Amino acid sequence: MHKILLDWKISLFLLITASGWVWISRDSTNQGGSTENAIPQVGFIAPEIILDDLYGQEYVLSHLQGKAVIINFWASWCPPCREEMPAIERVYQDYAPNGLVVLAVNATNQDTLDNAREFVTQMGFTIPILLDTNGSASETYLVRSLPTTYFINPLGIIEEIVIGGPIAEALLRVRVENLLEENMP
Repeated sequence: MHKILLDWKISLFLLITASGWVWISRDSTNQGGSTENAIPQVGFIAPEIILDDLYGQEYVLSHLQGKAVIINFWASWCPPCREEMPAIERVYQDYAPNGLVVLAVNATNQDTLDNAREFVTQMGFTIPILLDTNGSASETYLVRSLPTTYFINPLGIIEEIVIGGPIAEALLRVRVENLLEENMP
């Protein structure tokens, strides 16, 4: 009888301890539906980023709701990045009137502002070039390789993630047209 009572007390203690551990270690970071700590995944809302461009203008991703958005993480020293940027620029020029926004996020924490600015000026890009000076956007978007490109629909949901590059211009155009179709009534 004493052994059964002791086993019961040990089991109760373990149950209470385990319940307490589950309660303490629960993820309470996203209880309000916030995207602040969201993980960037296909089919989910794109996490918020707020970055300044080369001219000090602030860009807030959530303010672009209702538009198709491409976020492209790049660096001036990255050969595939350099190769795909002209195609991204042409696609931006062709589809911006239809509601496409391209945010070319320079991994400035891995690059230099001077090198990024020189590359953009040399190529004559008009794409908004955002500066990730402290790596926070790259961290939020779990960027492990450059280039990395996110295709976000007008509802703010990530439709596709492309890691690496360069992405062929024809594929960019197909992806953009698919995103823009979602904005049609």
